[in-house]
Amino acid sequence: MSVLSLLTPQTSYGQHLAEESCTVQILENQERKDKKEHRGDQEELALLERLAIQRRPIVYICQTGLKGQKGIMGRYGKVGPSGMKGVKGDMGDLGPAGPNGEPAVAGIKETDSKVYLLVKEEKRYSDAELYCQTRGGHLAMPKDEGANSAIAGYITEAGLNRVYIGIHDLDREGVFTYVDLSAMTTFSKWRKGEPNNAYDDEDCAEMVASGEWTDVACHPTMYFVCEFEKDSV
Repeated sequence: MSVLSLLTPQTSYGQHLAEESCTVQILENQERKDKKEHRGDQEELALLERLAIQRRPIVYICQTGLKGQKGIMGRYGKVGPSGMKGVKGDMGDLGPAGPNGEPAVAGIKETDSKVYLLVKEEKRYSDAELYCQTRGGHLAMPKDEGANSAIAGYITEAGLNRVYIGIHDLDREGVFTYVDLSAMTTFSKWRKGEPNNAYDDEDCAEMVASGEWTDVACHPTMYFVCEFEKDSV
């Protein structure tokens, strides 16, 4: 195979290639060329080399051009597999406090004529009575032994020690009445030595788990029991 170096090579159609300097490789049967050289037919060999451009495969080896512009992005490939789970991050800042929830109600107790509702949300006496009134009732008013025992059992089952009940002497010192303004005439369950109006500040009443009553101040907060007429619930 022979190699001819040309400054302006032409294609088989006579068109000039790019102006850059190129090397032209003409592919020819080397055995045939050797025979011609052996016969010394130099003119014929030169003619064949000139004609070979038109009838033999030609390879142009040119100088490297300038780098082209970046092409457009291709299509996205498939999503790869999930990586390993990272380490746990630092705890974030505390968010704002949420709104107050509804009071927790610890079930319902019933007698023949009453429904009792234990509210496990601590309130002052006046707020506890208002809570019961807005729901159609009052603080619990044990007016007989059966009602008193039902409320006491309710307190014990809930694991509590004491609750507000609907008895007070806010209207007249020393004269206790129920919150529905009815008088206490036939039944009471005061603990021994009670009511004693200690510190001259005990105008409300509580029931302890044993079912006994004591007079207490009205401003501390504690759980309470509401009472409703059964036919109105």
